[in-house]
Amino acid sequence: MRIKLHTRFQNSAGERVRIVLNLKGVAYDYVAAPPVTSDAYRAINPQGLLPTLEIDGVTVAQSMAIIELLEELFPTPSIFPADPILRAKVRGFAQHISADLHPINNRRVRKYLETEMGQSEAAQMAWYRHWVAVTFAALEAELKRCDAAASFCFTHQPTLADFCLAPQMANARRFDCDLAPYPLLVAIDARCRALPAFAAARPEAMPDYSPAG
Repeated sequence: MRIKLHTRFQNSAGERVRIVLNLKGVAYDYVAAPPVTSDAYRAINPQGLLPTLEIDGVTVAQSMAIIELLEELFPTPSIFPADPILRAKVRGFAQHISADLHPINNRRVRKYLETEMGQSEAAQMAWYRHWVAVTFAALEAELKRCDAAASFCFTHQPTLADFCLAPQMANARRFDCDLAPYPLLVAIDARCRALPAFAAARPEAMPDYSPAG
């Protein structure tokens, strides 16, 4: 089985997938994707979104679908806790990031705000930081209701919730969001970043990394 991941260093959805691949010890080829609007990339993924997983020539789109596929193909170690209620909580937490926050703050939305709606950079950043604050406040409140002894979002081992959280925390820092109101998120993110599976998935570790972004 040959696995390729078409992505870019600063693609946070791709970073989620890289963390899972690293955690599960799955070998894969990192393929720096061409521009998503290009015919070359649309031939790989008609959605024009990153990342795309390719397995023996067959492609799968959408990071959360890719992660669920990897869990089915490589079930150990699992990205979910054993308890079904906690599994649902993990999914809900992860989806709050992947389905509610990420889609409205990603690059193509910001570009639309600029080019089609004439919004200034300051207005774009205000938009970005507003939705980060709304989401992170809810996530922080959710964690306050959970096991205070857990090292990560819901358990003592990182789960899908943590895989989604860490890249968004990095994005929040990149856009100078105030993280002081979210001490639980900050502490969990620090623990995640100390783990090899997370560190090896960071943008700076990717072959196409550029400090210019």
